[in-house]
Amino acid sequence: MKRRTMLVGIAALVTGVFAAPAMAAFPEKPITVICPWSPGGGTDVLLRALSKEAEKFLGQSITVVNQTGGAGAIGHNAIRAARPDGYTVGMITFELNSLPPQGLIPFDYKAFDPLMRVNADPAALTVKKDAPYNTLKEFVDYAKKNPSEITIGNSAPGSVWHIAAGLMADKTGIQVKHVPFDGAAPAVTALVGGHLKAVAVSIPEVRGQVQAGNLKILGVMDTERDALFPAVSTFKEQGVDVAFHTWRGLGLPKGVPADVKAKLADSFKKAMETPDFKEFLKKTSLNPAYLGPDDFSKFLAQNYKDVEAVMKGLGLAKK
Repeated sequence: MKRRTMLVGIAALVTGVFAAPAMAAFPEKPITVICPWSPGGGTDVLLRALSKEAEKFLGQSITVVNQTGGAGAIGHNAIRAARPDGYTVGMITFELNSLPPQGLIPFDYKAFDPLMRVNADPAALTVKKDAPYNTLKEFVDYAKKNPSEITIGNSAPGSVWHIAAGLMADKTGIQVKHVPFDGAAPAVTALVGGHLKAVAVSIPEVRGQVQAGNLKILGVMDTERDALFPAVSTFKEQGVDVAFHTWRGLGLPKGVPADVKAKLADSFKKAMETPDFKEFLKKTSLNPAYLGPDDFSKFLAQNYKDVEAVMKGLGLAKK
């Protein structure tokens, strides 16, 4: 009797094992990707192009949601606070390392699981096409003669382009008025409309207006000239030894399961390697700068230290 009962129990257990439904592979539903910056800016267009390619490898649609404001704080906090199940990914940007030193957010890069760095772009000083200066020196000379006139738009207080403009002003010894916007795109629009004297954003964010003949680039804060605008000199070539870049990458809220994180990392990496995405980078002049999860994590830690040091030197860090 005992033997029969034991056999029945084993049979039931085996039946239960084979009858249990298999766990579905991630992802089972569409994925949301949060962009902390406004539509049309460099971060937004990059994220949309990358997400479009990643859909091919994840087998699900990806929706980009723009959550702007607070110099990127709103969007970064939304990523951090999302459910850690892999269905919410975010594009983390330079501001994740510039907001904490100012005391503007109560968290830093350690609140995220880094997925991958995607690109890095230098700042460029851009003005209206009909502005009375054609070189960095002429701009600086004009600014020194007209110290109350120079307004430079940025992508929010304490943002990467605010720091870039501040660094440029510090290195050249000029006085400027910084005007904040919720992203580079509206700042560039204001420049085209004649409401600003300049912007210090990336080349991809002004490329269209430069090619349309509305704006002109006076200099690039990099060690090399931009491939799309090879006639534009670097700051160093023009006597100002400064190089300054932004970066963009993908991050997850802390605690996403390892297998899910691995699937996302692999799919987005493959997306970066597609011919269509490479062509997109070439056309937009966005510079690929891939780093995997481990290397991106190390980069974030070092970049935080470097950015904090620069901000302290410019008086932008909290005392």
